[in-house]
Amino acid sequence: MNDRMLMTLSPSGETRTDYVCRPERAADARDAVSSFVARLHPKPAAHVVQNLLLLVSELVTNAVRHAGAVSALWLTADRTGVHVRVTDPSPAHPQDRTPDLTGRTGGFGWPMIQRLSQEVTVRESADGGKIILATVLR
Repeated sequence: MNDRMLMTLSPSGETRTDYVCRPERAADARDAVSSFVARLHPKPAAHVVQNLLLLVSELVTNAVRHAGAVSALWLTADRTGVHVRVTDPSPAHPQDRTPDLTGRTGGFGWPMIQRLSQEVTVRESADGGKIILATVLR
């Protein structure tokens, strides 16, 4: 998994930390989150880190399962929150569906993503896929 860490200064003078990678599995994405938050100062609270791990796991699992791959995982932190951006090659937006309690067809991931996020949006990407943006408050 190729990755890179960026430190930038926003127009308002605030330092922002970005981390970009292309995970092939949810475990790779969790490793990326762990590496990312370990470099943040101040570090997010433990419950925020747990929420991020679960959120990114679900986003990447859904992208791999429903779109075939993750084009990019971009993590950004500022003083108010951690922002997660997952891009994939499918233009199809996530759909709410009744969770399958037998465990065969899922249906739990998208509602969990919505509950864990302060804000979540889905946009079309320039290459014909989609971008899911989610924010977890710090």
